[in-house]
Amino acid sequence: MESRNTDERPVRVKLIFNPGSGANDKSPVQLMDVIKEMQAWKFMPEPFLIEPDCDLLGVVRDAIAQGILMFVVCGGDGTISAVTRAMIGTNATLGIIPTGTQNNVALSLGIPTDIPAAIAILRKGQRSKVDVGIVTCGDISTPFIEICSVGLFSTLFPPGDDIQHGDIGRIGGFLATLTTSSPSEIHLLLDDKQEIQKLGHVVLISNMPYVGLHYQVGSLDSFNDGLLDVLFFADLSKLDLISYVLKGPGKSTLEDHRIQHFRVRRVVIDTHPAMPIMADGITLGEGLVRIEVRRDALAVMVGPTASNVLTKSGEILEK
Repeated sequence: MESRNTDERPVRVKLIFNPGSGANDKSPVQLMDVIKEMQAWKFMPEPFLIEPDCDLLGVVRDAIAQGILMFVVCGGDGTISAVTRAMIGTNATLGIIPTGTQNNVALSLGIPTDIPAAIAILRKGQRSKVDVGIVTCGDISTPFIEICSVGLFSTLFPPGDDIQHGDIGRIGGFLATLTTSSPSEIHLLLDDKQEIQKLGHVVLISNMPYVGLHYQVGSLDSFNDGLLDVLFFADLSKLDLISYVLKGPGKSTLEDHRIQHFRVRRVVIDTHPAMPIMADGITLGEGLVRIEVRRDALAVMVGPTASNVLTKSGEILEK
């Protein structure tokens, strides 16, 4: 097998592969293609196939105990988030091969959806540390890498995600939830000093520049700026909200002036009646929630676009 780079030493890698990501019937071939391409770059991938309720934390800990310090995720945003939660607090590096539906994390970090090009970044990209959000609901704190939502979007996400993956039978439940949901009194405390209280349906807290259907909610360096983007949808109707979600990429679209946008290190949100809370697709509970940013919490291999952004702020790390 021809090596893509003969100067590099072989590196052991834990390849975490989600067979449910992308087209399921292509998963076996895709896995073999990924392994072959990684071997060409002198990686020694040790595959782990994700199954429901698998112990990712145990997988990460065992691999680190065996001397593996790079974890490569082949999957979508949900898989990346799950591995991120397991890697927080370690000195390991995350690599991403995006094969999901939206791939917002990969887009935010300058990683292409072309598999060979994404694998090349594992060798030729830059290793950088990125921020993560920490959401505390009750006595449980959970990291998130992409987005936390409070309110209607948290309720609509499960059926909406199923619909995106082809389960059109969920459309009825999606519309019923949309029709019957009511707004709540939402109270925000921003950085312990600014308070806002209004009736509304949704608050979004983003750690990445791109969320949803590749809508740009923050600056391109927002994954590494030590801040979270808080979007408060106080004065929008439910139809306005759905239109906002479905209008597509936001790079060329002006943000609605009715959406209040804040950049903070921490935010406390309380809702009456209590609204559901979700972080990176995981339902956490209802009511009062505290969210803060943790700087430089995770080392990731990033692509050229992200490298250019980070170079300006001097955040690039040595490999």
